[in-house]
Amino acid sequence: MQQYNEVELSALGMAIATVVTIAEILKNNGLAVEKKIMTSTVDMREESGGRPVQKAKIEILLGKSEKFDELMAAAAAKDVLDNEEQS
Repeated sequence: MQQYNEVELSALGMAIATVVTIAEILKNNGLAVEKKIMTSTVDMREESGGRPVQKAKIEILLGKSEKFDELMAAAAAKDVLDNEEQS
């Protein structure tokens, strides 16, 4: 997000819960804002020659929050202090 100001998280099937959790953590920590959520189904084959199976798909577009740069700078400063204390 530091480079491009936004990030798209996407997942299929059972991985959807993980992507939603990551998005919620970023939002709750004030790093990201939700821009768009899209859901769909994708036809896939379990094995070559197998019958097609529909899998759920989610795409979450997150953008930088207004406080993103400030929070990242504070985290970097904390890392420097922690490293100095260990030296």
